[in-house]
Amino acid sequence: MKTEVRNIEEKIIHPVNGAVMLIVNLMLLAAFGVLFAVGVQQSVVGHLIVAAMMIAVSCVGVVAVLIAFGGLKTVRPNEALVLTLFGAYYGTIRKPGFYFVNPFSASNSPLYTAAVKNVNSKSGEVGTIAIPGRKRVSLKNNTLKNEKQKVNDGMGNPIVIGTNVIWRVDDPTKAVFNVEDYAEFISIQTDSTVRNIARLYPYDVIDEENDESEKTLRGSVQEIADRMQAALQEQVNIAGIVIEDVKITNLAYSEEIAAAMLQRQQATAIIAARQKIVDGAVGMVKMAIDKLGDEEIVLLDEERKAAMVSNLLVVLCSGKDTQPVVNSGSIY
Repeated sequence: MKTEVRNIEEKIIHPVNGAVMLIVNLMLLAAFGVLFAVGVQQSVVGHLIVAAMMIAVSCVGVVAVLIAFGGLKTVRPNEALVLTLFGAYYGTIRKPGFYFVNPFSASNSPLYTAAVKNVNSKSGEVGTIAIPGRKRVSLKNNTLKNEKQKVNDGMGNPIVIGTNVIWRVDDPTKAVFNVEDYAEFISIQTDSTVRNIARLYPYDVIDEENDESEKTLRGSVQEIADRMQAALQEQVNIAGIVIEDVKITNLAYSEEIAAAMLQRQQATAIIAARQKIVDGAVGMVKMAIDKLGDEEIVLLDEERKAAMVSNLLVVLCSGKDTQPVVNSGSIY
């Protein structure tokens, strides 16, 4: 049987001013105190029934006022207070201020726990202590630093990729009721989104002919980050979260293939450099032969032109400095 996910719509409430209710509660507390004192005085003079009624009313009134103090709530800027009443959604307060709400309503927010190291004095074991979280939902921008994770790129090569995600809660009601813990929810969704998008693209192009047409993780960082943002936004809409930005902060080949890929890049660079050197050398040789022939400095037959071309190419294409040999005799 398929379970339907109930999408709770946000209901903004406008509660009573908390300062006014605080003054009223203090005045009622003082009045019930006076009534209690009068009741005690009446019991001394012998009016026991009247005294008992006055003392009972004052006691009940004091308890009611103390309960009413629990309805005083504060909301700070860029925070929201999500309230439930006897298990049902009561409403959300977005506007900052000091308010009075139903004292039986409870504020709700996923627990934020901080892992604090705790060393057991007897066993010496290291554990953690969970610090209870706040009861208000923050609407401020948050940064999620997605740790480096090893994934396979579009060609199956293992790579290491890390991202930073800037996000905020836009609908606190959805963030509280639609997911268990929206901070953990977005962290898990970020991991899966980065993994799914990264495996669609190669890290770098292998065939230089496809350099302009094929998108790569290294060459199209911003476009791929934008696609990650759109995919992640679709996943976290149910939690009322808005993804402001996604940035790829770390991108590299995994350690086991990094050396091999570095050799391939070095080989590609060497080949490109050699090709440029050969193109330049051929042009220089042609220019030298044409110059000698046009100005009739020396007349060379085909065999000696071939020897000259060979010698010039060796000199120009050599990776090391060449040592000239001077012929003091005849060249024939």
